[in-house]
Amino acid sequence: VQLVESGGGLVQPGGSLRLSCAASGFTFSNYDMSWVRQPPGDGPEWGSTSNTDGSSTYYEDSVKGRFVISRDNAKRTLYLQMNSLKPEDTALYYCASRKKEGLESGPIKGLTLPIEYDYWGQGTQVTVSS
Repeated sequence: VQLVESGGGLVQPGGSLRLSCAASGFTFSNYDMSWVRQPPGDGPEWGSTSNTDGSSTYYEDSVKGRFVISRDNAKRTLYLQMNSLKPEDTALYYCASRKKEGLESGPIKGLTLPIEYDYWGQGTQVTVSS
């Protein structure tokens, strides 16, 4: 099983980046997918979650309206389009997957720790600075 993030880098405030997360070794379309970020010196923060087919998406308030999570199940890839980037968006960005359990009716939002997910990537660094 692998989740491999890419697309991070250095960008000026107000700029944009598109992150990708390529999945392998599991049935991608059966898993809710999330982006979690960890700013330098801070704990992990949940950012956004997509349900299994991308029809429902959820965002933390600080990224709502600026970031868009999407997925292509045929390509087994998760994306994060980040616009209007701010210095406080600087972080290591992880993608993570979780399969619904029992009678859960939808994705569980707000999870921040690797142990709360089934699979977790190695991260890609995003730095927003002039």
